[in-house]
Amino acid sequence: MTTALPIPFDGPSAVFTGADVCREAGLPLPDGCHRPLFEDEVWDFNEVVGLPVQLPICHRHLDFTGIRDPRWRLVAKELLLAMLAPRHPAVAPLPRAHRTALHLRSCVGRLDELTRLFQWLDTRSIASLEALDTHLCEAYLAHRRYVLDEHGAIVGEHSPGTRRAAAQAVVDLVNYRDLFTADRVAATLRPWGGATASAIAEMPSGRTENKTQPVEDAVLQPMLAAALYLVGTLGPHAVQLAHEIREADQHSARRLRGLRKVGAKSRVPAHEISRVLSEYTDTCTPLPMLEDWYVTRRLADGWDPHDPLLRVATGTLARQAGLSQFATPWMSTLRGPLEDALAQVGVDKPFGQDASPIPTADEQDSLQWTLSLHRLEAVALVGIVRTAAIISTAAISGMRASELMELRIGCRRPPQEPVPGLVRYRIASKVVKGQPLGGTDDEWVVIEPVHRAIGLLEQLHEDPADGALLLGRFAFNVRYQWFRNWVNSDAGQRLGLARIPDGPVNLRMLRRTLSLEMAYRPGGLLASKIHLKHIAVATTEGYASRPGGAQAELLSEVNKHESERNLQLVLEEFRNYQQGILPAGPGARSLTEFFAGIDEKLEPSAASAPKIQRNDRDVLNLLTKRAKVLHLGPANYCWFTDPSRALCLKLAGTPTADRPLVGMCDSARCPQATHHPCHRPVWAEHAERTETFLGQLGIPRKTERTRLQADHDRALRVVAEIDAASATMHEESS
Repeated sequence: MTTALPIPFDGPSAVFTGADVCREAGLPLPDGCHRPLFEDEVWDFNEVVGLPVQLPICHRHLDFTGIRDPRWRLVAKELLLAMLAPRHPAVAPLPRAHRTALHLRSCVGRLDELTRLFQWLDTRSIASLEALDTHLCEAYLAHRRYVLDEHGAIVGEHSPGTRRAAAQAVVDLVNYRDLFTADRVAATLRPWGGATASAIAEMPSGRTENKTQPVEDAVLQPMLAAALYLVGTLGPHAVQLAHEIREADQHSARRLRGLRKVGAKSRVPAHEISRVLSEYTDTCTPLPMLEDWYVTRRLADGWDPHDPLLRVATGTLARQAGLSQFATPWMSTLRGPLEDALAQVGVDKPFGQDASPIPTADEQDSLQWTLSLHRLEAVALVGIVRTAAIISTAAISGMRASELMELRIGCRRPPQEPVPGLVRYRIASKVVKGQPLGGTDDEWVVIEPVHRAIGLLEQLHEDPADGALLLGRFAFNVRYQWFRNWVNSDAGQRLGLARIPDGPVNLRMLRRTLSLEMAYRPGGLLASKIHLKHIAVATTEGYASRPGGAQAELLSEVNKHESERNLQLVLEEFRNYQQGILPAGPGARSLTEFFAGIDEKLEPSAASAPKIQRNDRDVLNLLTKRAKVLHLGPANYCWFTDPSRALCLKLAGTPTADRPLVGMCDSARCPQATHHPCHRPVWAEHAERTETFLGQLGIPRKTERTRLQADHDRALRVVAEIDAASATMHEESS
């Protein structure tokens, strides 16, 4: 198909001629820097003050050069500036224009899709936007919907997001039609009947389920265990290793300044090399070893594979002697001293020699924290520990990627101790999502492992100047893959770390996992390494300190999940009741009577007849009130309907509290506690462990034996009650 030539157009814009793009958009720039003008082919926003660290460099400019037709290029410029400056006098009167400025990242996406649309129109010999009709709109949407192979056959579909972007490009040309100077769509064009881009793309509403899934349990457990182990155990050693790398770079880097330039014809520096070799032999330090790729290069250059000096890094020795290189002709003269030193101290990788012993992750052994390393291996190991600190911080605090990237050196606030023994840790960053340009300063109340991980990141920073970015912009997906590969490698397995299976992990998934784990506490794999109650308290305090801050949003997510969890648990227990599986414990009778009342409300005319199950929505409407008073204990359900009857509040002397003290719960005696089949394994395991302790007690320890015996008897009684309650209705029905 031949491509139509564009209609020449050199006229200026009717509304934006000579406009200062940043001034119109309200984007501040430092004094003296270049200011992008409307007529520029590339609008560079890299110097704009307050851009989020997370914003990539490629999203800090708008490049219009991909649009060949100058008329359509002007259309694109007018459209993008209108989206950046919705209050401009020429934009505000448009009935379907955006009323709030689009984020720069969104504008880059709009321009990319608009460029694709114009290029597609070029291939179809469309010379003017007036020729764009509903059939062409449908054809472009189909073009962006399907994935084609090299033969043009359909092999799949693009995501709804891609389809929405394609539809939005056409809708924008319609909505901003009256603004365009050089070309515009027909006034009668109403693609897809005026539907929104989301409706056209068949975007899921998101009302039924959050599209961000939590990290799979099988991946979360070994990943978090490895991250915490690296931060807590390897962290201090990694700091020392990073210091050694910097020290070595100051004395033996290839491009070190101040080295004396030498060549093949220079005199043999026997004295200088001998001095360096003496330092190695006097301290019994092995000579530096070459990396494998350089050994391969030497062999290709004709080195004897059996040469004892094959793996000695002579270039490193030369730089330590103040020379730019080790010239090949020197070898005949210096071979003797080199071989003598090699015979005395040997050769080894320069970093990690004589590493300190540490306990392995499985606590089965004590090993050196690392084997000897080449420089690149050492740098990579420091990076792995840094990634472990990022994972720990994100998984435990719930901070978004944008909030992590805004962290700076010195972000840790001094720990506060409002009461003796109760320490509170805070970190400062910025909230970027949903905030104006520059973000909003905020503080997070965190627990000690997060505070420690951020302290480790500060120590690992190459230039820890106060106020410098702690992490900057980073690609978590790439970092996590390196982290997983290292844990699963021989180095990670040597330290007793569990292998991390395949599975997606990103920062959004970690945040959602945290909110779900907090909502479904006290269970969950996160609880095996981190005390979720501490995280919940820290998040609640952060919310109380800054009700409109980031932790308020996290807490609202947790509360939503908690409500959904309670409703589901009450529904499950109601269904168990209908199937004859009854609750046990002091509060069992009250809960059973409540479920019986619900049965009667569902079918009052057939209360004594066989039960008729309604759909879950009808039942949930009746169970909602009881779900609001449900609290999960470690081995029971607490139905906090009457604070005056709560045993925990009586023991604590706080009878007017509005929440139970689950940590003080004695569910075997509290009239509002119930036990269910899901709690049986906890009580059975407790009885088994108590019996083991009893068998290990000596005869003189009568007081301890009496206490443990009572605890053991109580656990067995609870197990028996759960079993009896589950079997009661079955026996009656038979």
